[in-house]
Amino acid sequence: MDGFKDKITGEKDKLKGDAKEKYGELTEDKQKEAEGKIDKAKGEAKKKYGEAKDKVNEEINKFKNNENNETK
Repeated sequence: MDGFKDKITGEKDKLKGDAKEKYGELTEDKQKEAEGKIDKAKGEAKKKYGEAKDKVNEEINKFKNNENNETK
């Protein structure tokens, strides 16, 4: 669960970005709208990074388990 924090932070950033983007659209503030899109993209990247970390740790654990089973 090493990537859990990254995935949660990513989701939070995506939600924050979505809110900023919507606010920018409603107020016709192009700067806020752009900031929102950037925050959403950063959030998606963090989420994907967390998923990748989890996948790597999963594969490492599988490898360790296989080595332990072979040495018995």
